[in-house]
Amino acid sequence: MTNEPPSTPQEPAADELPLGTPPAFARMHTIIRRVCYVLLFALVIEGALTFPLLAIWYGIPKLSPREECSELQKVMYSDQSRECKTYAFPQPPFRGPTEAQHQTTAQDVWGVQPKPQYDSIEYRELVHNKEQREAKSAPTTTTVPK
Repeated sequence: MTNEPPSTPQEPAADELPLGTPPAFARMHTIIRRVCYVLLFALVIEGALTFPLLAIWYGIPKLSPREECSELQKVMYSDQSRECKTYAFPQPPFRGPTEAQHQTTAQDVWGVQPKPQYDSIEYRELVHNKEQREAKSAPTTTTVPK
């Protein structure tokens, strides 16, 4: 039987460390690297889920993406005639006018940080707005009983 001291984690030798990492800070650099990996992974997951969840929140199953865009613009610009435009590929942002250029119906307080005057959009509110608008614009036919 040999009397060996219990094994303790050994610090890596100076030649095993990445360039620029002094031995005294090797553990801290490892922890920082692991934290960065976790945060980057979380950002990727968040980014991958943001658009689909917002699309469902606004009403994607009942509204097409173009209808949803049009409804968002109607709320944003306080203009019930706004429609989303679709462009061929090399259109804005690469050339041509911006989407809201010369738009004057928005009721916002403009400044360094603009403050919108519309309420925040609730769950499926765009679907409700579209159904209300269609109900108002649909011709009402009444049948007279004989």
